[in-house]
Amino acid sequence: MPGPNDAVVVINAGSSSIKFSLFRGAALAPALKGKVENLYAGKTRFVAFDASGMPVGEHTWNDAPLDHEQAMRFLIDHAAEHLQGMQVRAVGHRIVHGGARYSGPQRLDDAVLDELEQLIPLAPLHLPHNLAPVRAVMALAPQVPQVGCFDTAFHTAQPALAQAFALPPSITERGIRRYGFHGLSYEYIASRVPDFAPGLAGGRVVAAHLGNGASMCAMHAGRSVASTMGFTAVDGLPMGTRCGALDPGVVLYLIDELGMDVPAVQRLLYQESGLLGVSGVSADMRTLEASDDPRARLAIDLLVYRIGRELGSLAAALGGLDALVFSGGIGENSVAIRAAVCRDAAWLGVTLDEAANAAASSNQISRISSAASKVEAWVVPANEELMIARHTVTLVEEA
Repeated sequence: MPGPNDAVVVINAGSSSIKFSLFRGAALAPALKGKVENLYAGKTRFVAFDASGMPVGEHTWNDAPLDHEQAMRFLIDHAAEHLQGMQVRAVGHRIVHGGARYSGPQRLDDAVLDELEQLIPLAPLHLPHNLAPVRAVMALAPQVPQVGCFDTAFHTAQPALAQAFALPPSITERGIRRYGFHGLSYEYIASRVPDFAPGLAGGRVVAAHLGNGASMCAMHAGRSVASTMGFTAVDGLPMGTRCGALDPGVVLYLIDELGMDVPAVQRLLYQESGLLGVSGVSADMRTLEASDDPRARLAIDLLVYRIGRELGSLAAALGGLDALVFSGGIGENSVAIRAAVCRDAAWLGVTLDEAANAAASSNQISRISSAASKVEAWVVPANEELMIARHTVTLVEEA
């Protein structure tokens, strides 16, 4: 077990930012968190906060933006100066795609990284940025063990039928299948269910991770049964800027009739659609809920409608429903979205407690369904970082 001065660092790297969290001791108590943002373009900015949310560091590079390796070098140097007696025992990384092979956390070395780089065509917008900090830490602090935790791993237990596309084997054998994402969030929710609702531990639960990226997952006895995201993280629900489920014929139309090339289509589906595309106002739910623009209302209504459609589908995959769980930035903070989803799910047996819903926050686990509700509804704050830290400690101790 980690000693009182041992620390585990968790890295979540995107295309233009690196988010980090530091956990201390055997209890993995949160000690520090922050981010380096605006990599490659604009003014790169670093901010850090202690466990109470008080700022403990800030820096802006006005001359030239940093890349991933430079940002990691800064973070390592900053940590060396501000760890206050703590020693970094290991680094855990969120990695969006583990393919069909990696069904759990993995110790990272050159051979594993070479294999993961072969998966880049499956997640070209995410995986290169997830792997860049791993290479940087290997070069800058080779003595520190690193662990990769995959967003797809939780879903590898799904039945084969839930993962299959109706395509010829010559296509599916190349790895074209439903993978599912947000697995670390769902795994954390599954790990907490026995704590806040022991009666649901063996039950049928649909979790909705609603944020800028949004998806839903059907879980039975804590295992993934089906999910809304498929081959990529653009499938399923409408998201902040991603379109969600789309008839493939639309893509053919965009190419054949509108003359759009692949980069243009990719930009449309990933960056110009979803809440932003429908509303023309914003990708941020808070802005949409405060707007009087009817297009903002349409974007919200479309998201709620699609959640209801997917909820029915996932309940069918489970053969019934015992609980609905909200998580993610929107799921934890939007009273109105939760209320609308629960009202639409009345046919499944969900009865909302309006007062409990209004009082729920992103700081604690809360039940928002009435005592008489046949299907329970809960808010469970996401904590993917803690899940990664737990996996990292376990794997390093086993080595």
